[in-house]
Amino acid sequence: MAELLPENYFGPRSLEPEYTNSPEFLRTLPPSGPDLDCAAVIYLTQKLEPLEMAEAKLIPAPAADWKGDSDENPNFRSLGKLSPPVMRKIEPYGASFLAYARRKRHGRTFSEDDRIQALSKVKKSEDDDDGEISEPEDPMMLARDAKDWKGQDHYAVLGLSKYRYKATDEQIKKAHRKKVLRHHPDKKAAAGQSDENDSFFKCIQRAHEILTDPVKRRQWDSVDEAADVEPPTKKDMQKPGNFYKKWNAVFQSEARFSKTTPVPMLGDENSTQEEVEAFYDFWYNFDSWRTFEYLDEDVPDDNEGRDHKRHIEKKNANARRKRKTEDIARLRKLVDDCLSYDERIKQFRKAASANKNKKRLEKEAAAKREAEEKQKAKEEEERKKKEEEEKAKNDREQSKKAKEAAKNAVKKNKRVVRGAAKDVNYFVEGEPSPKAIDDTLNDVDKILATVDPDELADLVSKLNVAGKDAAKVKVVFAETTGGLVGVGKLKETDLRVFK
Repeated sequence: MAELLPENYFGPRSLEPEYTNSPEFLRTLPPSGPDLDCAAVIYLTQKLEPLEMAEAKLIPAPAADWKGDSDENPNFRSLGKLSPPVMRKIEPYGASFLAYARRKRHGRTFSEDDRIQALSKVKKSEDDDDGEISEPEDPMMLARDAKDWKGQDHYAVLGLSKYRYKATDEQIKKAHRKKVLRHHPDKKAAAGQSDENDSFFKCIQRAHEILTDPVKRRQWDSVDEAADVEPPTKKDMQKPGNFYKKWNAVFQSEARFSKTTPVPMLGDENSTQEEVEAFYDFWYNFDSWRTFEYLDEDVPDDNEGRDHKRHIEKKNANARRKRKTEDIARLRKLVDDCLSYDERIKQFRKAASANKNKKRLEKEAAAKREAEEKQKAKEEEERKKKEEEEKAKNDREQSKKAKEAAKNAVKKNKRVVRGAAKDVNYFVEGEPSPKAIDDTLNDVDKILATVDPDELADLVSKLNVAGKDAAKVKVVFAETTGGLVGVGKLKETDLRVFK
């Protein structure tokens, strides 16, 4: 029979009907154990009161081979032992205890302590690290009209002139907080200042908006002329040591616009030729993200002047392209000027010229030796060529004689073959008919047109052996035509006599 379990069996968790009917609750049930006659899964339909019982549904009993620790505790299995108790000294600690001690010491209530702490934090924010990001405020800047926000120096408004594009997000946030605490209209009113003009406070807010937006900040940094470093003049270059000092500052300023990082710097007099050439190659092919949208003319938002709006947008796009082209030309001229003053380039060119002269002299000496060797080789070649020509001439004469002899031999052999057919009366008894003569001579001509000189000589040799015996001669011709037909040089249908 199933055990009925009280409410607190499953721990202190509140057993609401919505929870106890859920699968999540069922997964929290303890596993069945031998300490119960029968384990149970509870399906509750309402919140249990302390003395209420719930209906249980039976689940299978433990495995038959399950055993407890001993016969005295058959329904219990110990998995470990508790560690012995240890005496510890406990002390109060943490922000809550410090707040309690502070209130106790000064005799403050919760609200009094919170107010005093808030004022202390405000004062600390105003005074904290004032020298790091604070700078004197220009009276003309304080009097600026908020409507002219595009013309203001956003970094100067927040007191970050010396940082500019290098200012971190944390510095911008900190500077903004200080400016707000100093120029907020409510702060001024509390200090007894009657000036109700909040234009500079609006300038502060606009500067914060621009500098905390990555896209808008890039647009402002693109036109922030105060961050530019002017290239040195010819007079500056006359002072020793000024080249690297002045031009390094220029390229460090320009490097902020590079899409590619890291950006190679100018280096010093110890830079290698490869490093110097890599530097100029990088800057002559500089890939800049600099844009000029910040200088765009404001586009009206009204729907009535659509043509005017499109005109302004087109005008802005053209102006941006023009400024981009001018900026590329400016940077190229800047690199050209730097290159013209770079003594390292002059040294590299001088060394290259000396090396070139050395190579030229070595090349001339090598050319002289080569010319002498070529002259000797030419004379030797001419001698060998003359010998070869004489030998070739002799060979040609011998070859010509051999060809003439072979040609004459072929002609002679052809006459012998034709004569052999004639000598046996064209293989007929009595006076041969014109047709018999033509048929025989046609077959002979086809044989002569097909055989090569060696085959022709072999045929003549066999005919000489056959003599004037018509039967033997015909057999020789027949064997020859058979061989030619066998190798595909003649067709049997082309023959009339020697088939």
